[in-house]
Amino acid sequence: MEFDLIELIRRHTAQPRDDVRLGIGDDAAVLAVPAGQELAVAIDTLVDGVHFPHGTAAGDIGWKALAVNLSDLAAMGASPAWALLALTLPTPDVAFVEGFAEGFARLAQLHRLALVGGDTTRGPLCISVVVHGFVPPGKALTRAGARAGDAVLVTGTLGDAAAGLHALQHPWRDDDPRSNLREFLIERLNRPVPRLAAGAALRGQASACADISDGLLADLGHICTASGVGAEIEAALLPRSSALLGLHDEAAALHFALSGGDDYELCFTVPAQRLADVQADLSRLGFGVTRIGRIVEGKGVRVRGADGVWLTTDRSGWEHFA
Repeated sequence: MEFDLIELIRRHTAQPRDDVRLGIGDDAAVLAVPAGQELAVAIDTLVDGVHFPHGTAAGDIGWKALAVNLSDLAAMGASPAWALLALTLPTPDVAFVEGFAEGFARLAQLHRLALVGGDTTRGPLCISVVVHGFVPPGKALTRAGARAGDAVLVTGTLGDAAAGLHALQHPWRDDDPRSNLREFLIERLNRPVPRLAAGAALRGQASACADISDGLLADLGHICTASGVGAEIEAALLPRSSALLGLHDEAAALHFALSGGDDYELCFTVPAQRLADVQADLSRLGFGVTRIGRIVEGKGVRVRGADGVWLTTDRSGWEHFA
């Protein structure tokens, strides 16, 4: 049965690439890194009931399992190439694997990513994905380059995924006139879009970058710690979707935007002299990009309210062992 499941996954995710010398079917894959490129590698694990709610559709789990890893490559400015998949299942559920593989493959095909190997085993539902991507030598984005005076920017809108989780945990009647807003937020939770083109465009432009997986305060905090600086954020500048603002008051929407995880947008810093060019470049690519604050001397992240008063924030974001 295990090999039947592997073959099912292989059929859905087949993606021809010249740099895959040997893919699924042997004890290891054989891969060729193109000349003049460095290899960026990332891994993430998703656990049922921790990283996605019980009962999430198999296709959504497959999409998200890959998306969260591709977001890591985006934050490094890398272009995706290959993936490995370790799938742990309570039972050999063919229907689940079919849906999972379809969701995974749909996102993989958008980026010509080839699944080149992995493993299946029995146990509580858990998915680990390893992704490999290419980046020109010395051009990888990191968290460690932010300097005082740099602008802080984000792609997209913030807080949608956390509000989507809230919507699942607090169901409404299907005939509620705002149900379409809830569905938008839930879609943002279940099918995040990794900002790979934006990450590639930021090579040589951004001084530091991270994806927003644990929440803006937490992930900008990682940039500040790695760079030895602080940050000041303006609450009034945070980009929030009409769906989020249509369902929640200002206080709740601000909380989701600052501390909610799973948005998988990019948070990055740019020297002041490059700001206009970077905003123009990302706008031409069709990305919403917003300046939300600045890097300062010191440490930590402070948030100024619309009234000019510094806010007290009681939660910096998701922590796996909190």
